Amino acid sequence: MKRILLVTALMSFAAAAQAAGATCTVTAGEKKLSGAAKTSFMKKCETDAKTSCETQAADKKLSGAAKNSFVKKCTTDAVGAS
Repeated sequence: MKRILLVTALMSFAAAAQAAGATCTVTAGEKKLSGAAKTSFMKKCETDAKTSCETQAADKKLSGAAKNSFVKKCTTDAVGAS
C-alpha cells in the first residue's frame, strides 16, 4: 500500500515539474526527497522528460543525428544538473 502511494505521489511530482518548467533536480530538492524516493522520482522524471522530448522531435520531423542530439539536449535540460 505504501509503495502505491509513493508511486502515485512521485508521478504527481513529475507531472507538476514538467508543467511548471522546473527541472527534475530542482523539484526533488524542493520536495526534500532523498534516498530511494529521490532515485525513484529522478528515474520517473527522466523517463517522462525523454518521452516528451521524443514527441517534440517527432512534431518537428527530426530524424537521425538531429533527432538524437535534440532529444539528448532536451532531456538533459529537463532533468537538470545532479
